[in-house]
Amino acid sequence: LSIAFGDHEVVHGVDLVVQPGEKVALVGESGSGKTVTALALLRLVQNARLTGAAGFEGRDLLQLPERELRALRGRDIAMVFQEPMSAFNPLLTVGEQLIEVLQLKTGLSRVDAGSRAIELMAECGIPDAPRRARAYPHQLSGGQRQRVMIAMALACQPRLLLADEPTTALDAALRLQMLALIERLRQAHGMAVLLITHDLNLVRRFADRVVVMERGRVVEQGPVADLLSRPSHPYTRRLVHSQPQRDIAEPGPETPPVVAQAWGLRVSYPVRRPGLSGWFRKGEFVAVQGIDLRLAEGRTLGVIGESGSGKSTLALALLGLLPSTGELRLTGRSWLRDERRNRALRQAVQVVFQDPFSSLSPRLTLEEIVGEGLRVHRPTLRPSERRQRVLTALREVGLQDSGTSGDDDQLLQRYPHEFSGGQRQRIAIARALIVEPRIVVLDEPTSALDVTVQKQVLELLQQLQRERGLSYVLITHDVAVIRAMAHDVAVMKDGYIVEQGPTWQVLAHPAESYTQTLVAAAT
Repeated sequence: LSIAFGDHEVVHGVDLVVQPGEKVALVGESGSGKTVTALALLRLVQNARLTGAAGFEGRDLLQLPERELRALRGRDIAMVFQEPMSAFNPLLTVGEQLIEVLQLKTGLSRVDAGSRAIELMAECGIPDAPRRARAYPHQLSGGQRQRVMIAMALACQPRLLLADEPTTALDAALRLQMLALIERLRQAHGMAVLLITHDLNLVRRFADRVVVMERGRVVEQGPVADLLSRPSHPYTRRLVHSQPQRDIAEPGPETPPVVAQAWGLRVSYPVRRPGLSGWFRKGEFVAVQGIDLRLAEGRTLGVIGESGSGKSTLALALLGLLPSTGELRLTGRSWLRDERRNRALRQAVQVVFQDPFSSLSPRLTLEEIVGEGLRVHRPTLRPSERRQRVLTALREVGLQDSGTSGDDDQLLQRYPHEFSGGQRQRIAIARALIVEPRIVVLDEPTSALDVTVQKQVLELLQQLQRERGLSYVLITHDVAVIRAMAHDVAVMKDGYIVEQGPTWQVLAHPAESYTQTLVAAAT
């Protein structure tokens, strides 16, 4: 299989076989051609020239008429897309979208399809499935959206499942649950799975064979145990050894000052009550309840938990972007109702979001994105001074090293889509750091990145913390990232902190069964 866009070939003669019922992992960094190869099997790549052949049960998918291919999509070959937020229709509830698939592909009545949709969501680990089925995609957490996407893909019991990073937004325990669900259906129905991922721990636990791609070519393939224990290609060896490394300033005997503290923090959302009472009185969904935590200067507090546990809600409350009750003090101050009086605190508390592509404005240049904070918090700077500070910030995060004015101008006038995922995350870090904050909230800063890029970003964050004495609140579901970055850790479940303490103590000797499950699933 070869794939080209115009005169530019991006996949070069890939040979790949998936036997009935087999589990094959397709591994590689962003841009290696993994996803476009899977999309090409269903001819979902627009404006691409496909050559070669893609055989499925005696038929060449590249030659099938569109009508036959449309009937085959979702029924015989299903796909779990990497970013469910962009794959769902934002105007329909997730339950309606599941019902639509079941009615179109299996012929069920609307009532039966509705019951089956709720069953599928419950099977995929979504709590309170009847209520969640009435939610729109933006009302679910990233992990919950991913689970609905998996439920939709498995609804018709396909013969082949193309799973493109199906567990990226899920914590370690839920990853194993999703893989166990896929494995159970695979055994029951003889389904084959092509798993596209950069998570080698997932590959070890799930796949029979692994295929490694680099720059549109297959560079190595073989049984999982053999290839991961004895990789022969230099690229494969680099992937295998790209695990996060702990390189932080360990706490000394002295007690550093506290820069953030919360007591009894609570965040709730109004929800509509079912039935007639919903017209007269709103219900309440409590997302975060009774949170007590403290963050010391120059330290990292890791917050870990499953999707929907309240981690991101807690982050938004710390940032003053969601109203909360209880006590919350950051650098000795609290968020106020008057946003003008919050300006100094906004400068002291910055954020790096999970998805740098959606958090960076596509209409602004690199210079405008990184310099925007200076316009607000340092309005007296001259344009030349502001530009110099932008270049210094980019140099600190590893994005500017030539020093020549022509190259600087070219770099500063580029837009976010012209950078790779790792580079966009470095831009997000530069944007946060340019106003010299004391606290940075890191909301899943590496979950969307390849393992090699993830390692580079974590090393950058560790270096910046040592040099600037920054305090981090690190929100993640990845135990390996917590182990590498955090001085202290708080474990969240169902909106509560169920366990917290020094990282070494909590991860080495977890007291709660939930924490034990998270740690065991990550090893």
